[in-house]
Amino acid sequence: MTFRWQSRIYTCDSLHHPYIRPPLPHGDFQTARQLFANVRWGSLELHHHLDASAVARTYAPDEPIILNRPHAAARAARFFASKFPGKSLYAVKANPSADLLEVLWGAGITHYDTASIAEVRLVRQTLPEATLCFMHPVKTASAIREAYRVHGVRTFSLDTREELEKIVAATADDEGNLAPDLRLCVRLRVSSEYSELSLASKFGIDLADAGPLLQETRQSADWLGVCFHVGSQAMTPFAYVQALERVRAAIADAGVVIDMIDVGGGFPSVYPGMEPPPLEDYFAVIHRHFEALPIAYNAELWCEPGRALCAEYNSLIVKVEKRRGRELYINDGAYGALYDAAHIGWRFPVKCLTGNRSEALEDFAFYGPTCDDADYMEGPFQLPADIQAGDFIEIGMLGAYGAAMRTAFNGFGQGDSVIVGDEPMASLYTGERKDPRVSDNVVSLR
Repeated sequence: MTFRWQSRIYTCDSLHHPYIRPPLPHGDFQTARQLFANVRWGSLELHHHLDASAVARTYAPDEPIILNRPHAAARAARFFASKFPGKSLYAVKANPSADLLEVLWGAGITHYDTASIAEVRLVRQTLPEATLCFMHPVKTASAIREAYRVHGVRTFSLDTREELEKIVAATADDEGNLAPDLRLCVRLRVSSEYSELSLASKFGIDLADAGPLLQETRQSADWLGVCFHVGSQAMTPFAYVQALERVRAAIADAGVVIDMIDVGGGFPSVYPGMEPPPLEDYFAVIHRHFEALPIAYNAELWCEPGRALCAEYNSLIVKVEKRRGRELYINDGAYGALYDAAHIGWRFPVKCLTGNRSEALEDFAFYGPTCDDADYMEGPFQLPADIQAGDFIEIGMLGAYGAAMRTAFNGFGQGDSVIVGDEPMASLYTGERKDPRVSDNVVSLR
């Protein structure tokens, strides 16, 4: 059951949905039932759809439709909660959907990496018992103060002395007494050379300067951590080996007790042309190198998966409005859920949902619905050679930085969302994916 009073779609298959509880009001089932009874249902609202093709056939929608797969997100969350050798914090910026937050919570994710006061408020309203960590290294004093005093945030990240001083001042009480329970994480700059998207230039203190900042932060922190981010979509576990070696050097230089190591995000998902090793390989490498660090005997290991937890949660149905050679004009694009496809050339899996199309495939590019030439996605996207205007396409793996990036520019981007029960177009978690390290041409001699 999904109660989302401010939107047009309320998908319901049961008043006891195993993943989602009513956000308004929390835990008050009778009130939620009364509100539920007063909803004016539209054409999509009473159906939990079998799959993407069923949605396209049933509604032939003129606007893009986001497809939600709670079962896929819950599976990813259970994987991290049970297999990562430490604590997993969901990176909320990847997809801040309240429905998704509740799915992850129900599947065992209890800690959340927030990067703005708006995200802090959202998670606290949605999940009153969650542990929130404010992990943006540059924050306003008012945001720090509200997070600490109103929302119970105790964990903050920083990468400069100025940010440390700001946190200490903003969390002091009205009499000037310093907060006794700050949990502070110094962010170290590490390489992004093994990741598809770099996060190495904006945040993080250089290794040469990390020692003094760790020493100063230790004086104000009840609990001290070191964090880093190897970049988004890290394609090899070695990215974390290199980063943890920098952590080792920083700790040795500082000579302080470290209570936590946070290896950040970067855990990959599956996209065309990007087949990462199994996540278990990443976990094993991280744990082995964490155990060898000069840290407190009871130090904690954290990670901040975003993409890996939510990429499989969403896909998108779009309509072909026009074909010009091998260019398809569709009704979503660079200012909608396909921001990454337009601006960084990210390739997403696609499939035609319209029947009786050719089995022969061709490479296509997309134009989005706005008036801008920049609303262009080069792809290539492989689709039937005879695809034409009026056909429907599913674009997969948009749960991370897809649905969350939609804007209303030029009057577009107002499509609805529904729940479907089929599997995502690719998955790290179903057990059906072939290990990319294994070749069919290799004969075992064992």
